Amino acid sequence: MGGVAERSEVTATESPVGLHRVLSPAGVLPQAAERLDTSPDIRPGEVRIILERLNLDAASYRQLATKHHGDGDAIRAEVLEIITSRGKMHNPVTGSGGMLIGTVEAVGDKSPLGLRVGQRVATLVSLTLTPLSVTDGLAGWDGRGEQVPAAGHAILFARSIAAVLPDDEDPELSLAVLDVCGAPALTARVVEAAAARLGGAPRVAVLGGAGKSGSLSLAAARRAGASTVGVVPTRVEADRLAAAGLADTVVIADATDPVALSSAVGTGADVTVVCVDVPGCEHGAILATAEGGTVIFFSMATSFAAAALGAEGLAADVTMLVGNGYVPGHAAFALELLRTEPGVRELFGARLAG
Repeated sequence: MGGVAERSEVTATESPVGLHRVLSPAGVLPQAAERLDTSPDIRPGEVRIILERLNLDAASYRQLATKHHGDGDAIRAEVLEIITSRGKMHNPVTGSGGMLIGTVEAVGDKSPLGLRVGQRVATLVSLTLTPLSVTDGLAGWDGRGEQVPAAGHAILFARSIAAVLPDDEDPELSLAVLDVCGAPALTARVVEAAAARLGGAPRVAVLGGAGKSGSLSLAAARRAGASTVGVVPTRVEADRLAAAGLADTVVIADATDPVALSSAVGTGADVTVVCVDVPGCEHGAILATAEGGTVIFFSMATSFAAAALGAEGLAADVTMLVGNGYVPGHAAFALELLRTEPGVRELFGARLAG
């Protein structure tokens, strides 16, 4: 393309939120759609990305791996079928998708995203609303990990978000960090508010503290002045988290067992952050949180009905927040934590190596 913006030849009405790409059902936003239009022809406000790698979100990959008993070929086949049939990666069971990295191939002449042809970028919007076409049958992926090498293209809308990948980091590592960059940013905001309310250091418990969003959330909470408790399910993860030095206290507990979790956390946390990619953690998180505290749910496995009714049934005076994945400046903040917190880099590196 020579770096020149591509003028769209498509005359259909364009919506900045992508309504024009919805094939069915009519009248819904792309995330709620059953099928999206993946045509490579871009509208004036759109951007076309050449795919390099997809990153499936943890809850979605866990569900697929469990369903197929770890059979990589079967996992790959189902992911490909979802993308082909829906025009996006939108797991119908978990309702979640992931994100991607690739190279900007074409930019509509009215795109507000500030991207240029040739830039390598990570999309900071979910694959559940991103028009996606795969042309290689995911042949380069063995189905045994969340990161998926892929050829094809994706479309960004005027209201989409993307971050230019840093030149000094491994793209796979950057992708893994940016996939969950909303978690540390929101955690920092909530912890700072709690500190102001309490007039001192809040106590923060992170469920799934050795995972991607969990380790970043622990780092962000500590930076915001909190004392931190990292909750993990196994001794192996406990040793890993302790070695990383991100938590003041590391405890082993089943996050789906409310009584055991509350007992392990001990004195109620002022802020509890749920980063566990399995269902059934809502009641334990509520029970482990002090009266007047806050629970942040970042897991796509969360049942918000269970959370609301559970809090009511426990007569728990807690504020519950849905981590929506976007906070202004979230990408830069997450990458800065990666660069300045050796423990974060250590845990992400171990996860990618595994």
